[in-house]
Amino acid sequence: MSTAKPRAERAAEARVAATRIEAEGVDGVIVSWVDNAGVTRVKTVPVRGLESAARWGVGAAPCFDAFLVDDSLAPSGGPAGDLRLVPDLAGLHRLAAQPGWAWAPGDRWTQQGEPHPGCQRHFARRTADALADLGLVVRAGIEVEWIVDGGGSGPAYGMRRLIGNSDYLRDLLRALREQELTVLQLHPEYTEGQYELSVAPTGPVEAADTALLVRHTVQAVSLRHGLRASFAPVTDPGGVGNGGHLHLSLWRDGRNLGHGGTGPHGLTREAEAFLAGVLAELPALLALGAPSVASYLRLAPGRWSGPYRCWGLENREAALRLITGSAPEQANAEIKCFDAAANPYLAVGGVLAAGLAGLGGALRLPAETTGDPEGAAERLPATLDQAVDALRKSEVLRAAMGEPLWRAVLDVREAEAERFAGLGPEEVAAAVRYRY
Repeated sequence: MSTAKPRAERAAEARVAATRIEAEGVDGVIVSWVDNAGVTRVKTVPVRGLESAARWGVGAAPCFDAFLVDDSLAPSGGPAGDLRLVPDLAGLHRLAAQPGWAWAPGDRWTQQGEPHPGCQRHFARRTADALADLGLVVRAGIEVEWIVDGGGSGPAYGMRRLIGNSDYLRDLLRALREQELTVLQLHPEYTEGQYELSVAPTGPVEAADTALLVRHTVQAVSLRHGLRASFAPVTDPGGVGNGGHLHLSLWRDGRNLGHGGTGPHGLTREAEAFLAGVLAELPALLALGAPSVASYLRLAPGRWSGPYRCWGLENREAALRLITGSAPEQANAEIKCFDAAANPYLAVGGVLAAGLAGLGGALRLPAETTGDPEGAAERLPATLDQAVDALRKSEVLRAAMGEPLWRAVLDVREAEAERFAGLGPEEVAAAVRYRY
């Protein structure tokens, strides 16, 4: 990755990139990271400051690791210290819906030039690299769901709703195309004003980057149309909320290991072991992929949110849905219990770590759940407190994340659970509606 390159090399690349994007009308560059509460934080530099930012980084206090969703701090947060936020120029994009701006994801480093142990993007990269050391590659994509006020009325998935916002959705597609993102699908979802967009799979770290870029673009296009987008797990606690489903497939030597094997539904033994590891760690993974108190208003039976710790072929109520597709390269698994409050780097890194543990233990999947899991499968944690307890007990995730990141995530989750304790569902939904 570019941020692991020597400073002089990063600066030289930034100098070329800055010249190019300035000629395209860019005045400023946004560098973003996502905190442990799932909120995207940013620093910006003028386009001619990109070279310095790439060489030395931009100051970003470590206290952000303790930020909660409402901008208060967990007790572990303090005023001392500093980090360097370094843009990854491999992810640099000119923003079509924000004229004059470009964006790049950032990695956080210490002032001594070492990876910050609390950097979630470094964590995701470490796990991807560990798979690569085994000769394995993961292709991943994160679905983006959102709700806009004034989002068009009509039946779920219906043409009336698409017609009602066709100009808005057209402009969104145009912006994403200008940013060189490959959109696979865009359609109205179940809840009124809700839409879902999926993009082509990439590497796991790049998939998290892309999810952020798509969300930034959705927000910008929405505002230009007088709409306000929300990616919160729920906006109405009585309705179906926004998921952040993670799709992934395991590959070796150009072959999709989810097809042509001797395991269930054609899984190879490696793919089965990887998914069995994910399934084993799902209760703890919820603390990363469903991190908000509001997440558990969404994660309820009957809403196809994946509230059960089970797997099944095309079973939309199971947390782990196996998809064979119509062609070998399309076979993948979907983790349905995650939502858009998640820091995507934590979610991706945690899943890869669990899959690595499954590979190391040569795990096998339990019996498949073929119908409604209610009464036939274990419920996943139904509250944030329960998910936090599972993460606290997970030796797999603790070892993979490293003590500083693991502890920081626990501190934030525990503080948010305490902060929202005693609030009713409507109050919780209102508190987070426009934080994500």
